[in-house]
Amino acid sequence: MRIWVDADACPNAVKEVIFKAADRREIETTLVANQLIRTAKSRWLRAVQVPSGFDAADDWIVEQMSAGDLVITADIPLANDVVVKGGVAINPRGTEYTKENIKDHLSRRDMMEELRSSGSISGGPPPFGKKEVQQFANAFDRQIARLS
Repeated sequence: MRIWVDADACPNAVKEVIFKAADRREIETTLVANQLIRTAKSRWLRAVQVPSGFDAADDWIVEQMSAGDLVITADIPLANDVVVKGGVAINPRGTEYTKENIKDHLSRRDMMEELRSSGSISGGPPPFGKKEVQQFANAFDRQIARLS
């Protein structure tokens, strides 16, 4: 099992949880972004900078990952691709995407996108705080234990 992080929009507090777990469990972990990403010093961590472009990081992750890998992303279409390929996806708020629930998440995402573009609703997700970091850490630990 390897861990892949869609790092462009991943909160730093979530990255810290990932860094500590990668070191403690000795799991190869790759952060992927289209900008330079800093990682903690560890033989288990590496950062990959992909060219700028729509979904470049997402496409690279899907190409490189294997079934049984864990991907951290807030991007639901990427999570869908991961699940289809046999991986597991978790978002930084701790939501776990599975074969059983990914289609519902995609449908909700599409509906919200339509509502935002029509002006019916505005704004994004609620603020990210300690509660969300804890929810992520719990889901992350569960998946690492299951996949290891």
